[in-house]
Amino acid sequence: MAENQTFDVIVVGGGHAGAEAAFAAAKAGAQTLLLTISRETIAKLSCNPAIGGLAKGQIVREIDALGGLMGEAIDATGIQFRMLNQSKGPAVRSPRAQADKYLYKDYVRKRLENTDNLTIEEGMATEVLTANDKVSGIRCCDGRIFNASHVVLTTGTFLRGIMHMGEKQWQGGRLDEPASNGLSESLKSLGLTLGRLKTGTPARLAGDTIDYDKTEIQPGDDIPVPFSFLNETIDRPTVPCWITWTNEEIHQLLRDNLDRAPMYTGQIESTGPRYCPSIETKIMRFADKTRHQVFLEPEDEAGTTVYCNGISTSYPKDVQDEMIRLLPGTENARIVHYAYAIEYDYCPAQQLKPSLETRKVPGLFLAGQINGTSGYEEAGGQGLVAGINAVLTLNGQEPLVLGREQAYIGVLIDDLLTREIDEPYRMFTSRAEYRLTLRSDNADRRLTPIGRKLGLIDEKRWDRYQQKIEDMERLEKILKSTSKGDKRLWQLAKQPQVSLTDDLASEPAISKLNLRREVLEAVGIDATYEGYTARQEKQIAAFRKLENIKLPEELDYKTIPHLRNEAKEKLTAFAPATLGQASRIGGITPADITVLQIHLKKNKSL
Repeated sequence: MAENQTFDVIVVGGGHAGAEAAFAAAKAGAQTLLLTISRETIAKLSCNPAIGGLAKGQIVREIDALGGLMGEAIDATGIQFRMLNQSKGPAVRSPRAQADKYLYKDYVRKRLENTDNLTIEEGMATEVLTANDKVSGIRCCDGRIFNASHVVLTTGTFLRGIMHMGEKQWQGGRLDEPASNGLSESLKSLGLTLGRLKTGTPARLAGDTIDYDKTEIQPGDDIPVPFSFLNETIDRPTVPCWITWTNEEIHQLLRDNLDRAPMYTGQIESTGPRYCPSIETKIMRFADKTRHQVFLEPEDEAGTTVYCNGISTSYPKDVQDEMIRLLPGTENARIVHYAYAIEYDYCPAQQLKPSLETRKVPGLFLAGQINGTSGYEEAGGQGLVAGINAVLTLNGQEPLVLGREQAYIGVLIDDLLTREIDEPYRMFTSRAEYRLTLRSDNADRRLTPIGRKLGLIDEKRWDRYQQKIEDMERLEKILKSTSKGDKRLWQLAKQPQVSLTDDLASEPAISKLNLRREVLEAVGIDATYEGYTARQEKQIAAFRKLENIKLPEELDYKTIPHLRNEAKEKLTAFAPATLGQASRIGGITPADITVLQIHLKKNKSL
């Protein structure tokens, strides 16, 4: 490739955020460059070989509904599928799947390689270039320059990455991959503030050296539920996972060696993920627990290597060896890759607009772990939004901003913009106030029309979506007009103990329609929760009143009379886009919001 080649959009980093950003930008018609250290590590599942999970599964469905890659990729390469929380209400049910991590990254890479308008180039970015105070391109460590007016940084854990294993430290962005050091200095020179976070990973074991008879088997669902709305069924071989438990011997071993654990010697200074703690953190934080669950999760279809989910650590090798020897089922297991921790730079997200564009550098977007998040799904959702918005702003259009009432992706981005992140952010269903209407089953109804307008939804997906909506409307009409005994079928379907899929599907008026199972399930949920969703829609309407009041970017909070000093400082630092967003910033009170409203009215901004 010739130097100084020009693109519309450059995406730096080939992880899950980068893959979705590049795919979205290219599908939207922009000439896009994906710049990655290695083509072979695009969409690498560098930690847990799984996609989805509680709330994360909803994000994957949303990515898919908008026309992204992740849902299709896991359906094509998954080796075990489970719908979590099946015994609970549909608002908290979440799909999760183990992946063959080799097939997964190959699938995504091949899809990207066959995407129109997308060029993939290997190289390490070291500098964000600007001209006239706007982004103008990227400089690589080998001197190559790529020009673009819009750049999306998805750097993962590579920014000044330092890896830890006991007393040993070395520079790296991931196992056997180099850190990116120059880019951090470049971002600082552009006026961005950087912070430091930590994450970690457990050991991987050779699958044929584990004694599975000493563990508890955990099979997947008999009838796997696809992630992608394009797929009706999953036609893949499935494998089980296994469960084992730590014990007091292991806990004592770890306590005896705390003076060699970087988390407790001061060697690691940054904060790790609260909801995915290392095993050394668990034994100290939950000192009363005599054991902790460990999931043995195959990393590929053949079970060649196994991921030890639950014992992430940064102890030295000899302590890790002994811990594995004491774990039931792995007494004679061979460690293929030792566990390690990694510290890396990130940019606190209050420096971003809701579009994920930086406020200080027009044309520069950030997505993924660089914004302080953890997880492939959170990264993918941000990448998709950043890629879309890079193209929209390129074309002079209003950016896509998903509200908290529209999508978990909207909740995620809003939380990043209104919270002081001091640990890697992870999504949970409890973070979403309107989770009853943000279900995994209705992500297409919420977002596919948006994706269509953005040019991300092809004819095949659009036709399938429209057919589903038509089928749902037909079914609902029949349910409301057909009686069984003295009740309409709709009234029967509303009863929690009655399943439209299993109990009413054989009714002649319904069976003759020959509908897909997903249609029956969706209408059944709509019927059961009709009253609840109606109440939530009223709450959403009230919520939107504040969300629709925009705050001018140039508003000087320090000059607003009667506004508390703390509020002035917080609002100046976070620069909220709307009055609703301002109300969610920590330390902002209802009285502060009232003062703002009065000020806006006086200045005719309302």
